[in-house]
Amino acid sequence: MSHDLDLDLAVRFLCESDAPMSRLIGRAGACRFGATRSQSPFLALAESIAYQQLTGKAAATIFGRFRAIYDGRGPTPERVLETSDEELRGAGLSRAKIAALRDLSAKTLDGTVPTAARLKRLEDEEIIERLTSIRGIGRWTAEMLLMFRLGRPDVLPATDYGVRKGFALTYRKRALPTPAELLKRGERWRPYRSVASWYLWRAVDLGGEKNGGRS
Repeated sequence: MSHDLDLDLAVRFLCESDAPMSRLIGRAGACRFGATRSQSPFLALAESIAYQQLTGKAAATIFGRFRAIYDGRGPTPERVLETSDEELRGAGLSRAKIAALRDLSAKTLDGTVPTAARLKRLEDEEIIERLTSIRGIGRWTAEMLLMFRLGRPDVLPATDYGVRKGFALTYRKRALPTPAELLKRGERWRPYRSVASWYLWRAVDLGGEKNGGRS
């Protein structure tokens, strides 16, 4: 199963499929959407759990302390399950996050969380179904892993505030779209909805001036 993404082809397709999106692309310039594949699925999801409901700096500090528990060897599912709640709390993790990390560890060991090699062969929705069975992992977190760890080209995180805000700016909407409205428009962007989402995030960075047109 190939998920290789030709960014030039994706951008041309979006420009030809949707005029307001084309104007946004013209303002935003070259697409830099891409994946960072250096982390294992387990570690990427552990980091997502640590970062939930925290600012970036605070979350980075806590995640750094969590990793430091394991003396440079790095956390593994086995090691996390062997670590006491007290030690994990000492790193700054809440009880809810500790429970989520333990569930993530157990589901990694039982195969619910696929290996990196296995993930490459699974369809997006199957990955989302597996990952959202983990305590503390919702659809948005699974979608972020699909986009930024696996580089999947056709993911549209319809509940993401930035994507919805970028859509409102680009299409000159007074209110944020509902997820259903965003998904409906997103049918025009298949099979490159990840790239469209990247540009909608850029729309927020750029601001709304001259940002779009009539839908």
